[in-house]
Amino acid sequence: MDHSTIRGMDHVGITVQDLDAATRFFESAFGAQVIYDSVAKEDPSMEGEEPEHILHVAKGTKISAVRMLKLQYGPGLELFEMHAPEQSAPVRPSDYGLQHFAVYVDDIEEAIHLFEAAGGEMFTSPQPLMFPTEIGEGNYFCYGTTPWGSVIELITLPSPLPYEKDTSLRRWKPANVD
Repeated sequence: MDHSTIRGMDHVGITVQDLDAATRFFESAFGAQVIYDSVAKEDPSMEGEEPEHILHVAKGTKISAVRMLKLQYGPGLELFEMHAPEQSAPVRPSDYGLQHFAVYVDDIEEAIHLFEAAGGEMFTSPQPLMFPTEIGEGNYFCYGTTPWGSVIELITLPSPLPYEKDTSLRRWKPANVD
């Protein structure tokens, strides 16, 4: 089977309670920029059988707004403001399904400062990566939650990773920009 058609991750979709508040958080914490609104707040909500079927959302869900954001590097963030009769809290890392995404940073302390100043809350401090395949000087990670409860990991990997001795495959890292 030829996988050459697969290029990589395009975006991560996140359901939020308040599109504008979530946008401000991502702008402040990560320098995100709004690319466009697929569904603007002033547009009629998307609801009914078609979006329920296509997006597999709960019956009675109203999609109030959808916005695409850009980070400097990596995939985009697509924010969905949805309201449904039955909505659950964001998943915890121990729940099944997508449970977090990681943002690569050069300065983890500065990234934590920006994350918290934007309204996020860190629940771990920076610590060395714990898997033997990832250990290296300055290779750190930490976790926090957004104001609405989604989990985000901050990660920095300035040192070569031990797994690199065994394979030519590499994890994605942003290119150096001079």
